Amino acid sequence: MISLREVRKTRGEGAQRYSLEVPRLSLAPGEQWAVVGPSGCGKSTLLDLLALVLAPDRAGLFVYDDPAGALDIAALWRQGRHDRLAALRSRQLGYVLQTGGLLGFLDVRGNIALSRQLLGLKDDGSVRRLAEQLEIADQLEKKPQALSVGQRQRVSCARALAHGPRLLLADEPTAALDPLNAGRVMQLLLSQAREQGACCVIATHDEALVRELGVPVLRIACQRDGDGGVTATLAVTP
Repeated sequence: MISLREVRKTRGEGAQRYSLEVPRLSLAPGEQWAVVGPSGCGKSTLLDLLALVLAPDRAGLFVYDDPAGALDIAALWRQGRHDRLAALRSRQLGYVLQTGGLLGFLDVRGNIALSRQLLGLKDDGSVRRLAEQLEIADQLEKKPQALSVGQRQRVSCARALAHGPRLLLADEPTAALDPLNAGRVMQLLLSQAREQGACCVIATHDEALVRELGVPVLRIACQRDGDGGVTATLAVTP
């Protein structure tokens, strides 16, 4: 579904430089991966590249296999085709932010339905169904500020899944949760992604949890370079 080869993203210069190197990464429909590594190693940068919100500085290959045909993502960035990238993001991707990213003026139902409404999709019952499966059906009429942290994260997961994305990304979705809630939210997120057949990539600091849930790990390792900057490299997938 997505293939990357020799992709690089750099921020800053000299001792303040940070570079992420992705020698090779291939993601297929239905796969589940956990991206792990030390704090600041580039887990969020990798997700932003995959979410098509961050342009690579270099890409030997960056291809997304859309149902209508293969799309050269690197070329779209070079050509400034932000309209095509935005359309692809809204239609094919779901993103669970670490902070939840819920809109305070909408109730839970409105937040979950937002991704579908923006695409002009009719109510097919998926909002209610996801709320039930993620155990927040009794919170549909409440505003986000009335929810617990764990409930807000479940709403964020439901919103990311509501329009049936092919690729689901989650950035530290359990970072603010206690161990019991973290395990439950992670389990529910993975099970819903699996049910929809979506590829799921989760950036997390909790390697023990994802391994307990049977999710294979992608590791990012960092090294200090001669100029004082840091290069982080994603381990090559088998």
